[in-house]
Amino acid sequence: MSVTDSPPPLRAVPFRAPTARLALRSDDASTGRGGPDGVWWPRSRDLPRELSALADVLDPLWGRIVRVTVDPRHWQGIPDRVVVNGYAVQVGRFASGPASHGITLLSYSAGRWNLLVIPPETQASSAARLMATVGAYPGP
Repeated sequence: MSVTDSPPPLRAVPFRAPTARLALRSDDASTGRGGPDGVWWPRSRDLPRELSALADVLDPLWGRIVRVTVDPRHWQGIPDRVVVNGYAVQVGRFASGPASHGITLLSYSAGRWNLLVIPPETQASSAARLMATVGAYPGP
């Protein structure tokens, strides 16, 4: 009887990382700083998972995100810190109010950005309309 120690051959498994569903205001529209800087439509209410997809898009544009602030009523089990792409992001909470459906992102290089958050259970047609409207919003 013979025994082989060779592992089974590897096989390719297709993998596509989820991308953030995001619309940002243009540079021209962001100069007025009235209203949100963009709109984000996460796939779930799991902040650690969703924040990774968001950082994949925003880190190259705005620099490393170091802190986020959210309304805890809209997210499941918010930790004080989330590891995103190998680094820790501090998570803060704010009380409900006019920005309760938003997220504030802080970056050392780009400063503060405010995104309107569309609830994940929103129908695609409604979310697409809102993303198009906020993405084109020219400010006050």
